[in-house]
Parts: sequence; C-alpha cells; structure tokens
Amino acid sequence: MTELVHLDVDAATGRATVTLDSPANRNALSAQLRRELRGHLEAALDDDAVRVVVLTHTGPVFCSGMDLRESRGAGSDDQGVHEFPGILQTLWNSTKPVVARLAGPARAGGVGLVAACDIAVAARAGGDTKGATFAFSEVRIGVVPAVISIPVLPRLLPRPAHELMLTGEVFDADRAAEIGLLNRAVDPADLDTEVDRFVGMLALGAPAALAGTKAMLRRVPADDMAADFDAMLRLSAEYFASDEAQEGMAAFAEKRPPRWAP
Repeated sequence: MTELVHLDVDAATGRATVTLDSPANRNALSAQLRRELRGHLEAALDDDAVRVVVLTHTGPVFCSGMDLRESRGAGSDDQGVHEFPGILQTLWNSTKPVVARLAGPARAGGVGLVAACDIAVAARAGGDTKGATFAFSEVRIGVVPAVISIPVLPRLLPRPAHELMLTGEVFDADRAAEIGLLNRAVDPADLDTEVDRFVGMLALGAPAALAGTKAMLRRVPADDMAADFDAMLRLSAEYFASDEAQEGMAAFAEKRPPRWAP
C-alpha cells in the first residue's frame, strides 16, 4: 500500500516535516491518511531530535476535509469523524511547536488541522498560483463543523466565525490572517522563507520552556485573579530554577548560544 503521509526528520536543524501526499483525492482525510498522519505526528513528537514539526502537503490542495466517499452510506458510529479528534488533540496538545505550511486550499477538517497548529503560514494568490483559500463547507452538504470548532473558535474573532461557519463562503489567505486563522499570508515565492523563519525562531526556544509556554497558552484562567497570579508565580519560579533556565542565563551572560540551539 502506497504511503499517503510522509515523515522526514532533519536532526541537524531539529525539524520534522510531515507531508500529506494524497493529491489524487485532494489530500482528503481518508481512513488511511488519518491513521498515517496521527502515527507520524506521534513519532515526530516522541523523537528527541525533533524540536519543531512542520505540517505541509503535496499537490495543489492542502486538505479538502473528510473523505466523503467513505462517509456516504456509513452510519453515525462508522464515520471517520470519530477518529479525527485524536489528531486535532495531538496537534493542539503537543509539547513541541507545530507550523502549518499551506500552498493551497483547506476545507472543513483541513481548516481544523490549520487551527490546531501553533503557527500557520499560507500563500496568497499570485501569478499563476491560486494560493490558499478556506471555507467551512459543512453546512452546504448538510453537516455541522462541530469537531473542528474546538480548535477553530479560540483562533477566530466571533463575528467572522459566525459569518463564515453559517454561510460556508470561501475566503482567501489575507482574510484568514485578518480574522486570526493564520499568522501570516505571504506571496507564493515567500512561503518557504517565512516558514523557515518561524522554524528557526522556534528552534531557539528551550524545549521544556516551549512545552510549558504551550501549556500555559492552553490553560483556562481562573475567576480569582489573585489565585491566578499565585499559580503563575509558582510556575515562573519553577522554570527560573530549572537546569534549562540556568543554562539559558549562563549562555546569555557568556554571550554564547545555549546548548539546545541548533
């Protein structure tokens, strides 16, 4: 069976690249692709040589969402959507930063993948390149963007979220950046340069500190501000006292890279 998702690890830079490679069906989330995607993501996150993960694609489409050919005629218990939360949680909860790189469209579940990543960069239309576009196309085929709403809604401004999820309208990379789905919309020629820039900056962060910062960003603030400050003070003190932080401060004082820097 031909592999539909590939994993490539560059130990020298600490970069793992996970590539969706099922262009014949627009990188739809088939059972095989879902299984391989989760497996490769978990392998990358378990690899001590990996510092940053890049999620990208071959072909003109990043991901068209669920494979509707597999969904037609299947009962509610047999739909692939039951497996999809595990993939989104793997991305969202990963201890290592994940960067989405899009040179083409994302639809439905594909938008969920983008939202679950920490950083997302997409090419806008330019020259002969159509660039990345996005749509919550679920309502137009009679379903609800329920599962993807969990990573998507924290990213999007409320008004655009209501508008785009209810209408299913296609929107471009610049609009996606404007409403919070993307970090950057860039010209096609600049896509890889911008992704490399983010990967390079993320690799300069201390691994445990990056994991702790990701956990902090995911936390729900307490209603009691004083209790929140107490919790964050304890967290800050723990990290200041850690071996990693001591190495970072020593490297700063000695004007040298810390030992984790590539």
